[in-house]
Amino acid sequence: MTDPRITKLAKVLVNYSLKVQPGEQMLIQTTPQADELTIAVYKEAIKAGAHIMTLNQVDGLREVFFKTASDEQLEYIAPVQKMMLETFDCFLRIQADSNTRAMSGVDPKKMAQVGRANAAMSKIMMQRSATGDLKWCMTVYPTNAMAQEANMSLADYTEFVYGAGMLNEDSPTAFWEGEAKRQAKLIEWMKGRKEVVLKGDNIDMTLSIDERTFIESAGTHNFPSGEVFTSPIEDSAEGWVRFKYPAIHGGQEIHDIELWFEKGKVVKEKAGKNQDLLTALLDTDEGSRFLGELGIGTNYGIKRFTKNMLFDEKIGGTIHLAVGAGFPEGGGKNESGLHWDMLCDMHNAEILVDGDLFYKDGKIVVE
Repeated sequence: MTDPRITKLAKVLVNYSLKVQPGEQMLIQTTPQADELTIAVYKEAIKAGAHIMTLNQVDGLREVFFKTASDEQLEYIAPVQKMMLETFDCFLRIQADSNTRAMSGVDPKKMAQVGRANAAMSKIMMQRSATGDLKWCMTVYPTNAMAQEANMSLADYTEFVYGAGMLNEDSPTAFWEGEAKRQAKLIEWMKGRKEVVLKGDNIDMTLSIDERTFIESAGTHNFPSGEVFTSPIEDSAEGWVRFKYPAIHGGQEIHDIELWFEKGKVVKEKAGKNQDLLTALLDTDEGSRFLGELGIGTNYGIKRFTKNMLFDEKIGGTIHLAVGAGFPEGGGKNESGLHWDMLCDMHNAEILVDGDLFYKDGKIVVE
């Protein structure tokens, strides 16, 4: 018997997150693990009048590609991929991994090489997203592999995923609309401000948000969600940060990352595990050592780290910094084939904005 929350999630994704309209072209990127949700979303999108294409990715192909492809193949961009990014109206990615560590044996330099090659595609997506021409959303369908990664049973992980999306509520949409209003107040408070100072056990940084815009995340681009974020002035970051939570890229973990910034750029990096991958990613291209994002988690309903950034970067009591591409809608100008989020615990820390206390010991203190 299908969990009724799958149908509820499909309705929220199509009608609230993506606001699918008649005649729009929609792409669903999924895997066979997520068939129940894929079919439910497909049905709702058909009812909404969309023209739908699905990309159902076969398990294991990505690993084969990275381990077998030539340099020419690693750097090739398929014309159909470019066409879809340039012309489709809606893009939904359903993450449903059968093996979260499938890429653990891949050469980090090849990951960086593919990232460089795809920088132009990332730019197209970000620019179309900023103008509203492309509506996109990423969500999760619970699998055994993802439950194991989070150190949970499948039953417990399923409850975690649907609970984080407020799918046990009579109207999840009403909750997320309310969250958008709460975030709008924080964004209004940030308007016109210039300097952010972050100090605590794991961070000692300053950066500029002068003429940059904070953006809400209330169940539209990510589902579930819960953060406000912006792209700092590219050459402004100064100081040091430690990420006590593991950072994950392509199924590989990097532990105990420390970064030192000067004039916006990472000038020194250190990791307790997987230093080579950290350095390879930071060396992806000219923009990959600069900050593309400062995000502040606002979802206090997500209470545990699951090794999935869709959830983890939203945890109340954390911030995340992303190296690489910035968000044009926030004023970001940094371009890169990389956009990689890393999570910082802020429970013994504070954030000052133009000298005013915004955040202390894991809590936003302004109204």
